[in-house]
Amino acid sequence: MKVERLSIPEVILVTPPRFGDNRGFFSETYNVDRMNDAGITLPFVQDNQSLSRQKGVVRGLHCQLAPYAQGKLVRVTRGAIWDVAVDARTGSPTYGKWVGAELSAENWSQLWIPPGFLHGFVTLEENTEVQYKCTSLYSKVSERAVIWNCPELKIDWPVSEADAVLSDKDLVAPNFSESKGWFQYEK
Repeated sequence: MKVERLSIPEVILVTPPRFGDNRGFFSETYNVDRMNDAGITLPFVQDNQSLSRQKGVVRGLHCQLAPYAQGKLVRVTRGAIWDVAVDARTGSPTYGKWVGAELSAENWSQLWIPPGFLHGFVTLEENTEVQYKCTSLYSKVSERAVIWNCPELKIDWPVSEADAVLSDKDLVAPNFSESKGWFQYEK
């Protein structure tokens, strides 16, 4: 498995190997020992899957507060996304910084986004399916969001505001400055 720490070192890009032949391929997409070796040590308790029919669908920036804060291991099984993690841990040396990576069915990469980060993505192709493992169960009362195109964050999204397709909830999410104190950085 290829492991790459991004410019925010807690965010990890992992690419499991695929073994192909004339029938197709086989890939071990999750192995607890290999993930632990990569630095992904929290247990997963919930798997989610989404389908976005259109190119330009933006989902995020989302998180859940403690005690339901979620780490996520995100992968794409059809299509492609630009996946983004934003450090929302007050006191962190990378607070308010973001990293992004393209995840696709073709490149087979997965992105580890630890608790304390906002997460969002935009679809780069129609009919994109995203699957992700979560370290905590979903809790509606703990759910929070920040507006995807927040000027404070300056995320370089590969979609224009005119072409972005958002949920009603994501259209009215607050700016990043309103998230201060949601998470605390622990050394």
